[in-house]
Amino acid sequence: MVEGGMKCVRFLLFGFNLIFVLAAIGLIAIGAYVQIALKDYFDLIGGKFSTAAALLIAVGVIIFFIASFGCFGAYRQNRVCVLIFSALLIFIFILEISAGIAGYVYKSQVESYVEKYMKESIGKNNTKAWETVQKEFKCCGITNSTDWNGNIPQSCCKSPATGCQNNTANLYPQGCLKKFSDWVEDHVAIVGGVGIGFAFIQLIGIMFACCLARAIKKEYEVV
Repeated sequence: MVEGGMKCVRFLLFGFNLIFVLAAIGLIAIGAYVQIALKDYFDLIGGKFSTAAALLIAVGVIIFFIASFGCFGAYRQNRVCVLIFSALLIFIFILEISAGIAGYVYKSQVESYVEKYMKESIGKNNTKAWETVQKEFKCCGITNSTDWNGNIPQSCCKSPATGCQNNTANLYPQGCLKKFSDWVEDHVAIVGGVGIGFAFIQLIGIMFACCLARAIKKEYEVV
């Protein structure tokens, strides 16, 4: 009876770790995407997103190796390995919960944080970042075109052309702060939600690992 139960838990743990490995690959891919696709915005939002993306890649790599370790422990029916696997999952669980909470806390500070960087960067050597934001979000300046103090770039124009900056009707009426902050907030909320959601999925793996460790112990006691 114990042997049959242990086999069942082993298969469940294997299946969980397969999902775990795929999730780890997903985290690495998302982190790489953030680094590559959002690099043009880093000048306007500071280094937090770059650091977060690098951390996401690192967590994905760590989770990949933890899942591999769990598979080894389940295959070898090694109680010590399975217990270490459980402890590592608990540690990652705590980190992910903390990161998720931090994401939601940061969400409330996004607009003031973005505004700070926008004020520090507008009109300086960062035209590429501003051009990207203004073109993508169809906006101009922080609150409006006057933030450029007369040096309005073509990216503020609805129909870019030489001298289009002199036609007020051709300028985007809205500033970039609100639009860009809302976009960042949405993505921060998603990251926080995914972090917390993935952390609770790990609880299943922790339970399976603990059950397997107990089953292995009982088998040796029977022997």
